[in-house]
Amino acid sequence: MAIAPDPLAERTQRWAKWEDEAAEPAHKTLTREEARALRARQPSLSPWRVVVAQAALGAVSALVAWFVGGKAAVAWSVLYGAACVVLPGVLMARGMTSRLSSLSLGASAVSFMLWESVKIAVSVAMLALAPKLVPALSWPALLVGLVLCMQMYWLALLWRPSPRSGPTKV
Repeated sequence: MAIAPDPLAERTQRWAKWEDEAAEPAHKTLTREEARALRARQPSLSPWRVVVAQAALGAVSALVAWFVGGKAAVAWSVLYGAACVVLPGVLMARGMTSRLSSLSLGASAVSFMLWESVKIAVSVAMLALAPKLVPALSWPALLVGLVLCMQMYWLALLWRPSPRSGPTKV
């Protein structure tokens, strides 16, 4: 006859294991050398590189729309859709790369939230003004330009700079 395991004993063992894991520090403070090595292994991606790539994709998309569609209004609509992503992205990149946003961790978090709000507000305002600013607006073409440029964020993750070798400056 097999003896059934004691559920209370199992819970007690799991609880003890969880307490041991919780006692371990959640993070480790890096030394200057460890931080340098980490930055060398995982270089950051400039937001300006993403914005330039979005602008280039928007311009190429507008040219393709003009040649394929044969109408300038379609090309202007695609270009305006791209601008609804690129111009707010420029504002966000400018704000996030300023000295003020890098003073402290708290200032950086507040700056990010502020500039993200500005970016969203400018994008919405530009979309609301589209019928007045773009003659013979084609909403499907505008949305194509908008979506293509927004997808550039995903592609930018693939374009991360390659790790540098040798000593780096902090």
